[in-house]
Amino acid sequence: MTELATVPVRLGSRATSAAAPHSSISIASADTPVATRPTSLPTQCSNCHLKDLCLPCGMEEPDLERLDELSFGRRRVKAGEALYHAGERFQFVYAVRAGTFKSSLALADGREQVSGFHMAGELMGLDGVANGQHASGATALEDAEVCAIPHAHLNDLARSSTKMQMVMSRLMSREIVREHSLMMLLGSMNAEERLAGFLLNLSQRLKARGYSSQEFHLRMSRAEIGSYLGMKLETVSRTFSAFQQQRLLDVDKRHIRIVDLDGLTRVFQPQSH
Repeated sequence: MTELATVPVRLGSRATSAAAPHSSISIASADTPVATRPTSLPTQCSNCHLKDLCLPCGMEEPDLERLDELSFGRRRVKAGEALYHAGERFQFVYAVRAGTFKSSLALADGREQVSGFHMAGELMGLDGVANGQHASGATALEDAEVCAIPHAHLNDLARSSTKMQMVMSRLMSREIVREHSLMMLLGSMNAEERLAGFLLNLSQRLKARGYSSQEFHLRMSRAEIGSYLGMKLETVSRTFSAFQQQRLLDVDKRHIRIVDLDGLTRVFQPQSH
């Protein structure tokens, strides 16, 4: 994954890639539900077009070769389908190959709290490392595909490779940074700053993946954006309208075009201008 320096919060949007056909070889354990079992495919990290954004980022050739020897699975996930649920036993770290996911928690009153958005080249499921269970669930916001990486295999590789230990530490550190960034976003920013930060982060992440940084389609709803940013649905809609009136954005339902990138940046970081 590539860090985006100017906007620290980690959010997500659309990304697509070609998908290879499935084979029938299962790598899941016997107690894994059939619906969630990934299938084994010959894809290797060293040949993946996302390797500079995903798990292999920063790895040297010998360790990358060893990573290629691990048994990875792949799974297609339809829009609206859960990849895993909160409380499920932790077995895999998931790398997004295509599509967009949201991670979320179910609150005691039945509401959903969105805790993150994930796009191609990003990892999900690391919240299960601490207690052996996923702390949140992950749901596809569009038809998507993931690589399922057995965590036990990563641990085995890390025990025999200092470089892999550093990779795992970096991944966990990024999760901590993401949490701290979210706390800053929710604790110190007004509605316009929050939404501007969301859109700028999205713009940067799309640019890193070769997509347009100024015109894109949101895969998450306004309600999901509001849940993540700690804003009511009405406030999200009103802020989008305000940005359009200020000629910062063109908005057509979920289709967004950033008209004034510098102006949107000034909204997010007013103290630096």
